[in-house]
Amino acid sequence: MSILRRYWILPLVAALAATTALAARTPPPQPVAFTLAPLFADHAVLQRDRPVPVWGTATPGDKVTVSFHGQKLKAVAGPDGRWMVHLKPLGASAEPADLVVSGRTVIVSHDVVVGEVWLCSGQSNMEFKVDDGGTTYRVKNSKAEIAGAQFPLIRQLEVVRTVGAAPATSVETKGWIPATPGTVGHFTAVGYFFARDIYHAVGVPVGIILSAWGGTPVEAWMSDAARASTPYSAAIDERWQKEIAAWPPERVAKYGETYAAWQKANDEAVTHHTKNPLPWPSPPATASSPNRPGTLYNGMISPLLPVAMRGILWYQGESNTGRASEYAALFGSMITSWRAAFGQGDLPFYFVQLANFGEGANFAHRDWAQLRDAQTETLTLPATGMAVTVDIGEADNIHPRNKQELGRRLALIARANLYHVPPDWQGPTFASAVPEGAALRVRFTHAGNELTAPNDAVAGLEVAGADQVFHPATARIETDTLLVSSPDVSSPVAVRYAWTNAPTANLYSDDGLPAVPFRSDNW
Repeated sequence: MSILRRYWILPLVAALAATTALAARTPPPQPVAFTLAPLFADHAVLQRDRPVPVWGTATPGDKVTVSFHGQKLKAVAGPDGRWMVHLKPLGASAEPADLVVSGRTVIVSHDVVVGEVWLCSGQSNMEFKVDDGGTTYRVKNSKAEIAGAQFPLIRQLEVVRTVGAAPATSVETKGWIPATPGTVGHFTAVGYFFARDIYHAVGVPVGIILSAWGGTPVEAWMSDAARASTPYSAAIDERWQKEIAAWPPERVAKYGETYAAWQKANDEAVTHHTKNPLPWPSPPATASSPNRPGTLYNGMISPLLPVAMRGILWYQGESNTGRASEYAALFGSMITSWRAAFGQGDLPFYFVQLANFGEGANFAHRDWAQLRDAQTETLTLPATGMAVTVDIGEADNIHPRNKQELGRRLALIARANLYHVPPDWQGPTFASAVPEGAALRVRFTHAGNELTAPNDAVAGLEVAGADQVFHPATARIETDTLLVSSPDVSSPVAVRYAWTNAPTANLYSDDGLPAVPFRSDNW
């Protein structure tokens, strides 16, 4: 053998020996359970007309095949065990089909249909069931609603209440459930009545994903990055630390007893249509609290990423009353960050403005009115819509029972903006207020042909002069404008409507849609 050849072979032999030794020391991939994300279980609804991500877990390096509606896609599980494929856009289909996932074993999800998927999130008024068997969550005419729930193509997937210290990739659910008399009592009432209206209008399957937790603030539903992007991040974190300090172990231990007493009093109040004398007991400020900033985004939104859907419905804000100055920035940041995380552009985001609740027309109580105003500010974001409810709440019940009308109003927004089904969806919205003698001429957009009010007597109005002191006012309806005045204000410069916690709000368009509460001032 030549010297040159020997010098070429010896390094090669040494390299092969080193590689073999390294391979012997490198452990094989650890087995990971072969799973399909619960979003794709039996009875699932997949979003039509857009790519549909389907994912799960497997041992790193394992090959996975997904078959559905003639499509067959392959994936390889990554180092973290995650795999994902993207089904090409599917047309709506009410015909049940199998979603088959093959790997080390075979997973088959039966009765999968294709239609419209909506995420329903927020706090207790979104959790509010058609009839949960108790007294707190039960819609008007619940027995009739349950008996008439023959809609197997309207389906709900409820996410189990889960907190997370960091963004999670999986979460427990209660499975997809078709709407029948035996199941619909456990559906989110807002989501169900919305879905029922959309189903009648569009005629395709509708899936609602319920991910909500009562009594929780908006900051719990925001990622850490979204919260940090607002001017209020430091104040929120400082407030949370103070909350932790206010919950010593002995107080935490007594919480169960305190909550049980509140629940008993609340059930009695709902039964007798009175106000609960006990304040709602916020849960302990601990690491497992649903009120902890970011914890519900981590535990109940992050695991849903990046599910394909049509849009989002949101009902929350009660737990942020008293901090309205923060809410517009926080809520807007949450919407923007969710859209970025789901990666489907400006997903339609339709939300509920807080209903009338608490002290009546007392001008000293305006924290709910201020929160409503902060919610309205969010309409500057694209593809947003707001359902006004200040006329259909219950002043003595933070959980108003007329969820049918609320679901209908949310559906009107979607029907008009996404499905191109009339009629109009927006009620009279303040445009301007101009002095006219001893009165103010108030103009609106979306007033229809004319404004309406019972007996033409508009309630909930007040005006102020340059002294900024508001007095009750009356108005004369003149087609699509109001002429507002008060005998106590000779030269009015500002007007407000429905600007208290629980006003009497009775101004509508001729389509029967309520006027948005407003103020012309910024005092």
